[in-house]
Amino acid sequence: MSEKTNILNGLEPVAPLGFFEEISRIPRPSYHEEKISAYLENFAIERNLEYYKDDLGNVIIIKEASKGMEGADTIILQGHMDMVCEKEEGCTKNMEKEGLDLEVNGDLISARGTTLGGDDGVALCIALAILDDDKLPHPRLECVFTVSEETGMEGANAIDVSMLKGRKLINIDSEDEKYIIVGCAGGARIHLTLPVERTGAYDRCLEVMVGGLKGGHSGTEIDKGRANAALVLADVLQAAAKADKSLTLIALAGGSKDNAIPALAKAVVSCSNEDAVRDAVSRATGQAAEEFKDTDPGLKVEVVNAEVAGDIQPLTREKTEDILDIMSTSLRGVIRMTPDIPDLVQTSLNMGISDLLDGEMDIHFSIRSSVASEKENLAESLKAQADKYGFEYERTGDYPAWERVPESALSDVIRKTYNEVTGKDIGITVIHAGLECGLLADKLPGLDAVSIGPDIYDIHTPAERMSVSSMQRMYEVIRRVISGGCES
Repeated sequence: MSEKTNILNGLEPVAPLGFFEEISRIPRPSYHEEKISAYLENFAIERNLEYYKDDLGNVIIIKEASKGMEGADTIILQGHMDMVCEKEEGCTKNMEKEGLDLEVNGDLISARGTTLGGDDGVALCIALAILDDDKLPHPRLECVFTVSEETGMEGANAIDVSMLKGRKLINIDSEDEKYIIVGCAGGARIHLTLPVERTGAYDRCLEVMVGGLKGGHSGTEIDKGRANAALVLADVLQAAAKADKSLTLIALAGGSKDNAIPALAKAVVSCSNEDAVRDAVSRATGQAAEEFKDTDPGLKVEVVNAEVAGDIQPLTREKTEDILDIMSTSLRGVIRMTPDIPDLVQTSLNMGISDLLDGEMDIHFSIRSSVASEKENLAESLKAQADKYGFEYERTGDYPAWERVPESALSDVIRKTYNEVTGKDIGITVIHAGLECGLLADKLPGLDAVSIGPDIYDIHTPAERMSVSSMQRMYEVIRRVISGGCES
């Protein structure tokens, strides 16, 4: 471990938090995991550990069993390298090139102005601390680190795990200490593209911005009914377009990740009747504020005069209508709750990215469902809408639902160990967010997998915080499970 750690110095558990600070200095957005992948490779080389690295950057590190533990079942520790990179309004950090600025406030670790990357930096730092501990008795350890989990689980989908002997897997990608996760929804990404025409001169230009929203993770927080900034913007602009028939789009941008609920969206429009537009926006804002008064009390819509640089032309009225129509009429949020499990979302849809480029309009959706037929039906409904409005349709990043294993020896061991460490019971649950366990279970027949982790709040948003005390407890649980062995 580097001697450069400082912000988290003195916090327990020292070893994993030291590694967490190190990896927080390494930029690791999805599709830009080269540096963190190289860091893991060098970690293995420096410690003479067996390792595998593929062309995508996935890394597997193996540590043979310590003396006396050769007969214990191999344990797989698993997590992903990439993080969702979101920033507060006004934050200038380049998250593709710059590390995070960690902060500590009491029991909570956060990053100034950005997401923290606890999802899934926690898995990396815990696994590295365990691999680095030569005093800890342990069975054969197989640590699997994947890339591009946040964008469709491409790393887990492509990784070769034929060298793995283990059939007990601890995925460290949960954000709620109170539960062992034993199943999750499947998902897919949908990308719609509309070629656009720009023509004519603009009249009076206005920028309309929706902000002050909480945003959040489109899996774990889709059930909270939070406002989606891009959808609020579309509804507001629809009202404005009805008030001024000349209104056309010049620019539009909302969200940056399809699996995050957009907290900010803005558009530049050309109009001839500014007063009518402002009045319509004001009325629509009042309606949105009333609708989301409990979930997003900070919702705000601002209208300011705008200047358009260069010779950028507005879209045609027809294309403007098509874009606003498909955004406003698309299914949104929770589609269906699970009938037999209280408060669990079964199927959902999130519009995560809306981006008007020079020659096309791009819209990205994230579909999630624990029922394969519902996932397919939702994808088909989006395709029908795409066809109606002339959008090109692309589907990527499919991953299966992770079905619960009825009898799990690993779950039993973790429940017992958690009680020994904390004096409390830990629950068993399934979640709506996606995890890589389903893909790995398909590759490793007979796999007994669970997902656990410390408390992390508001993931995929700049408000993300991780509990230090929870991290300490979960690290101790995992250490004891490993050192105690886990016989079949």
